[in-house]
Amino acid sequence: MEYIQAGSRSLSLLYRINFDRLLYPATIAFALCFGAFIGSL
Repeated sequence: MEYIQAGSRSLSLLYRINFDRLLYPATIAFALCFGAFIGSL
């Protein structure tokens, strides 16, 4: 049981780190597209 808990904990940490890494470029890309949209108005 302990082994499963430790595994799920490390997996959720890995998921959180990867999610953060994915979120930053997505936010930057969204901001660039939004700025281009505002500029084209």
